[in-house]
Amino acid sequence: MKALKHLNKYFYKYKYHLLGGIIFIICSNLFAIYPAQVTRYTIDYLYEAVWLNKQINGTNLSDHTFPVFFKVFFVFFLIIVASTLIKGVFMFFMRQTIIVMSRHIEFDLKNEIYHHYQELSLSFYKKNRTGDLMARISEDVSQVRMYIGPAVMYTINLTMLFILVISVMISVNSYLTFLVLLPLPFLSLSIYFISNIINRRSSRVQKQLSNLSSASQSAFAGIRVIKSFNREEQSIRQYLTESLLFKKLSLRLMLADSLFTPSITLLIGLSTITTIYIGGMLYIEGNISLGNIAEFVLYVNMLTWPVTSIGWVSSIIQKASVSQQRINEFLNTKEIIPSGNIALPVDAETEIEFRNVSFTYPESGIAALKQVSFKIKAGSSLGITGKTGCGKTTIALLLTRMYDPDEGEILINDINIKEYKITDLRNYIAYVPQDVFLFSDTIYNNIVFGLTESEKDNMQAVEKAAHDADVLDNIKGFPQGFETMVGERGVSLSGGQKQRISIARALIKKSKLLILDDCLSAVDTGTENVILNNLMNKYADRQVIYISHRISTLQQAHHILVIADNRIKEQGNHKQLMALQGEYYEQYMAQQLHSEIQA
Repeated sequence: MKALKHLNKYFYKYKYHLLGGIIFIICSNLFAIYPAQVTRYTIDYLYEAVWLNKQINGTNLSDHTFPVFFKVFFVFFLIIVASTLIKGVFMFFMRQTIIVMSRHIEFDLKNEIYHHYQELSLSFYKKNRTGDLMARISEDVSQVRMYIGPAVMYTINLTMLFILVISVMISVNSYLTFLVLLPLPFLSLSIYFISNIINRRSSRVQKQLSNLSSASQSAFAGIRVIKSFNREEQSIRQYLTESLLFKKLSLRLMLADSLFTPSITLLIGLSTITTIYIGGMLYIEGNISLGNIAEFVLYVNMLTWPVTSIGWVSSIIQKASVSQQRINEFLNTKEIIPSGNIALPVDAETEIEFRNVSFTYPESGIAALKQVSFKIKAGSSLGITGKTGCGKTTIALLLTRMYDPDEGEILINDINIKEYKITDLRNYIAYVPQDVFLFSDTIYNNIVFGLTESEKDNMQAVEKAAHDADVLDNIKGFPQGFETMVGERGVSLSGGQKQRISIARALIKKSKLLILDDCLSAVDTGTENVILNNLMNKYADRQVIYISHRISTLQQAHHILVIADNRIKEQGNHKQLMALQGEYYEQYMAQQLHSEIQA
């Protein structure tokens, strides 16, 4: 139950729903008790009426007493019907308050989790599987909602009903009440032990559900690879293995669940038998009436469902506790990049400096940069090249504050970027990552993704960005043009089209700093030249960082860095680096030779 304390703030937020629900529960239970009491009066009255009828049988009074008896019985009938109807009305309002409250809390909790997901660092997503993230915001929250709604409602209802019913039973006959309720302590013990079993097994089921979600998500995301390598059967077997384990654990959980109902039914049955037997003995002794026995039987039956629901409610609470504990693990994760307080205007002229920056990826322990220092003057461009894994992309990730450096500092206009508002910093930068990602939406919506709502309705700007990224003709060639759905991760487009749409998404954003991280690798040399010329001629007022293996992409940059062994090995402009005849020169000559061979 400790994990569920996180939900107390929501109970306080919706306290009026909860308070109203409690009031309606009390009212419904009050009217639930009346039929049992009226039944007692009816049976006792019937007994006395039969006795009286025998006494006056054959006299003139017998003709007048029957209509009176009938009217009294009819009044009792109306009272029972009216009480039942009023109870039903209050039960309706009970559900309209507490169950509605649970839906509100479910909505808020999902939004809290999703908002927290958005704040977590990139490292968090590299350490956790997408399927597990999805399971916690969907399946786990659904389990928690069952606790907030039905479990809370039935727990309050059970408590109120016990208080009211037992109070009335004691007022009738405390001895019979004691005997009738004697099985309840055994019921509590059985619930305690079985709940512990359910708790352990529910935890295993939820974890395996995450594994199952991750396996299916991974298969769907990599379906093209699976099909191209003809590994459908292997994928099916892997999913079947996870699914069989989930079924096995679920069946074990259901076995524990199934122990509740027979146990409770047996104990309730013992209470009913006790009521009839002991009640009959007390009636013979003249301590209670026949109506009291019937009343007690009805009270026991009234307690049957609430007591039976103890097992179900306890199971729900155990499952919700496990689910909320899993949710809390992520909500308590503090891998958040803190924001500064200094504003950074989107149109500011800036000088960027890396000063003795070192960084190691926390999720893998791989060193990416060691003592890296360089400057980018306002309005100038920077090229970065080097072998795979040398740390080129890490520079972009640090500059956008996806990570913070372990040592050294990154400065913009001599102010550490940690001091700037993180939203301002990222608005200042338009970043095209090497792993191009398009949302499962239209081409138009993918291009305007980085704009505010007021800026999105501008077809002229969209067409200009698409033209400058040399993808406008391709888009117009599609039957639906800009309204073409690209599919999940842009699956319906070629690699070059995805890269150019991603570049258009960056170009339309009015950001002073543009980072192109190896995002021209899937386009031909002619298309690359068109895009680079557009950048130099139409976006000359922007700072541009080119990250690429291709020398042709970098050679127009004002300054070029050659990264090797996670350090800056060489730097200068194209002519200076060629004159050094070092790694940059060798890379250039190798690419030229490759181009000539292909030609």
